[in-house]
Amino acid sequence: MVFEFSGHLLVLGLGTSGEAVAEWALRRAAGGSQVLVSVVDSSRDSRLEARASRLREMGADVRLGTEALPSADLVVASPGIRPQSGLMAAALSLGVPIISEVELAYRISAAPWIAVTGTNGKTTTTALVTHLLRESGIPAEPAGNFGPAAVTVAENVGAAGVIVAEISSFQMVHAQEFHPRVAVLLNITPDHIDYHGSMEAYSAEKGKVFANQVPGDTAVVDVDDPGSAAYADVAARRGATVRRVSRFTMPEGGAYLRGGALVLDDNGSEQVLVRVDELGLRGDHNVSNALAAAACARAAGADLDALRRGLKSFSPIEHRLEPAGVVHGVEYFNDSKATNPDAVVKALTAFGERSLIVLLGGRNKGVDMRSLAESVSARARAVVLFGEAASELAEVFSESSAEVVVTGGMTDAFNAARDLARAGEVVLLSPGCTSFDEFTGYEQRGERFKELVSSAGAGDRADGA
Repeated sequence: MVFEFSGHLLVLGLGTSGEAVAEWALRRAAGGSQVLVSVVDSSRDSRLEARASRLREMGADVRLGTEALPSADLVVASPGIRPQSGLMAAALSLGVPIISEVELAYRISAAPWIAVTGTNGKTTTTALVTHLLRESGIPAEPAGNFGPAAVTVAENVGAAGVIVAEISSFQMVHAQEFHPRVAVLLNITPDHIDYHGSMEAYSAEKGKVFANQVPGDTAVVDVDDPGSAAYADVAARRGATVRRVSRFTMPEGGAYLRGGALVLDDNGSEQVLVRVDELGLRGDHNVSNALAAAACARAAGADLDALRRGLKSFSPIEHRLEPAGVVHGVEYFNDSKATNPDAVVKALTAFGERSLIVLLGGRNKGVDMRSLAESVSARARAVVLFGEAASELAEVFSESSAEVVVTGGMTDAFNAARDLARAGEVVLLSPGCTSFDEFTGYEQRGERFKELVSSAGAGDRADGA
C-alpha cells in the first residue's frame, strides 16, 4: 500500500509507538518530503526528556507537560491516549483526521497483515503464529504490542513477508482502513473499562478487527468464549472465511481437540497436529491459543508438517507462565502479563492439582474483582495481596477459604509467599492488575519477581518494598 503524506503531522504521546511515528516522519522529511513533525505529551519525566531531546535534534517540535496543540493536517494518536483525556479533546477540536499508529503502519506497508486480538493470549498467539510461519519458510515479523513498533516493522518488511501484529483495543479506536488478511479473535472478557467507559464499547473495539475483511480473507474465532463467539457470524456476513476454534466442540472447517490431540479440519480432511502433552505451553487456555495459531498460520500458507514441528518446538514467552526457578522444592512462575482477572483464572488451570500460592495486586483498571476472588479461593491454598489494589482485594477476599495475607509492594509480597510456601507447592505471580502503581510496566514487575526468586535461591532475603 502506498501512503503519500505531506503537511504537518502531529503525534500525540511520546511512548514507544509515538517515538516510532515521529522518527518515520522525520526520515521522510530528511529525504525531501514536505513534512513537518510535532510531538505533544502531557507528561514530563527524564525518560520523555531524553526522547524529546533526540527528536528535536532530528528536526521535530516536541512539547512536554502540556495539552496545548499546534495546528496540524493529520494526528497520529498513541494507544495510551485515553479517549476522554484533555489531550484527545484538544486533538478533536483541530478538526483534522486522527488515526492510530497501527493504522499508519498499515497504510505505509507493502506486506500483508495478520492481526491477533483478544483480552488474553494475544502475545503468546502472536509469537506462536510467527514461529509457525517461519518454520514453514514464510518470512514473518511480529509487530505492535509484541515486537517492535508497527510503523518500524511496516517500513522494513517487503511484499514477500508477512506482518503478524498483536492488536489491542486501544489501537483499534482510531483504526479506519486497517485490513488484515487473517484476523484472530481469542476472547473478550472484562478489561480496560476505565479506558473505554463500558464493556460494550471495549467489545466493539475488539470486533473492529474484522470490519474491513472481504471474501478471500480469513477470520479465526474462539467460539468457546461467549464474548468472541458472537463475532464469528459477524465476520461470516462480511464474506470472510471463518475458522472456528474450540476445545469442547468440533466445528466444521475449524480447529479442535479430539482424543487428546489438536486437530485441524483442512478442507474437509481431519489433520492431527500434535498431542496436548507435546505442547511446550501450560494451561487449557494455551491449548486454545495453539489451536487458533495453527488455524491462522494454515490460512496464511503454512504447511501441515511445519505446524506439527512448530507446535512442539515453541517455548513459553517471558512473563507468561514463565518458569522462574525452584527454591527449596518450591517452584516459582512469573505470569506478570496477567493484568486482568480472566488471565489469572486461565493461569490457574496450568498446574493440575498442585497446591498454589498466588500473588495478586497492582492497580485495578475498574474491573469487578469478586469473581476473581471466588476462582482463586477455590483453587489456591494461600493468597498474597500487594500494591495499590491490596485493600480493595482484601475486601473481596474477606470470606475466602484460602489463607489471605495483605502486604505492601512486590518485595514484601514475595517474602510473604516465600514464608508460606512448602516443598512441592507452586508460587504464582499472576497479579490480575496493571503494574503502574509500582513499576513502569508488567515487564519490569516480572523482572523484579525473577530477581527475587534468584536471590532466594542464593540464600538471600529481599529487602525493601
